[in-house]
Amino acid sequence: MGLASTGAPWFRASMSSGTFSLLSPRSPLSVPISPSRNVCLSSALLSRINNSYTWRRKFFRRCTQNFRRSVTENRVRKVSCSLLKVEDGINDEACELVSGVELSLGEGADNIQAYLFKAVKNNNGTGILLLSDVFGFEDSSTREFAYRIACNGYNVLVPDLFRGDPWGRDRPKAMFEEWIGGQDPQRVAKDIESSTKWMVDEFVAAGISKKLGIIGFCFGGGRVIEVLARDRGACFGIGVSFYGTRMDPSIASKISVPVLFISGDDDPLCPVNVLRDMEKSIGSGAKVVLFGERGHGFAHRPASPEEDGDAEQAFTTMRNFLYDGLVVNKN
Repeated sequence: MGLASTGAPWFRASMSSGTFSLLSPRSPLSVPISPSRNVCLSSALLSRINNSYTWRRKFFRRCTQNFRRSVTENRVRKVSCSLLKVEDGINDEACELVSGVELSLGEGADNIQAYLFKAVKNNNGTGILLLSDVFGFEDSSTREFAYRIACNGYNVLVPDLFRGDPWGRDRPKAMFEEWIGGQDPQRVAKDIESSTKWMVDEFVAAGISKKLGIIGFCFGGGRVIEVLARDRGACFGIGVSFYGTRMDPSIASKISVPVLFISGDDDPLCPVNVLRDMEKSIGSGAKVVLFGERGHGFAHRPASPEEDGDAEQAFTTMRNFLYDGLVVNKN
């Protein structure tokens, strides 16, 4: 269940370097502080942070929010990563730094914003396109997940699929269908195509990576199926769909690369029978991994210690799947 079970501290401060490193349930983040400022936490607060899942997440999110505010004028961010345990003998001494940069792709009416996370020290040269859920590419949970993928050696591009208009938690649920109906599928597909072209030019054409990987959550997970069906192995060599929504099982037979489906067995937005049908249609290389009593969003938005444990397992499953398909067995 992460660092809490090991008794490891959840923070590290360095006055000389001017950084405050806080270990989240899934990855640590280096937060700039003033060298003249004392970082003092009471023993009671430390005990809560180290031993309480809820307090850890609240404390981490508050610090990362402060971090993001402090770098709004700095378009390059660096994230410090801890050693990540890799199963089955895969040796990834995880990167010490991940660089992040905001990008503007395309011109005029075709312009979209995106964020690129790049492993600095252990970069394997492979590009991965990460398609967000309805909360958009700036959502903290999506970016934290992208950080972790990059920590394993990848270059992760997260495009703005909603052109600055993601779904907001403060909006009435009754307005959701109207909002999603305003996200033109053809425009979204074109933006994904532009993002793919940028990655091909950046990593494939340059001879750095032979094939790209694609990952998606929820809304993005559904788009993974559409992208792979259109692509037919031209650019993407592997895909991972986390509890995809609004998926069209009839196009699954057009997919010619390995696909990993990760979902909970209690997710009404991603029915198990639909996943099984697509697994059969895709055939060899497709795999469905279900987590018992888990609903929607548990892998990148765990809401309890129990979900956090399953989120770790889901991440490990995805990581090994990507490593085997993109790094070990390069297409």
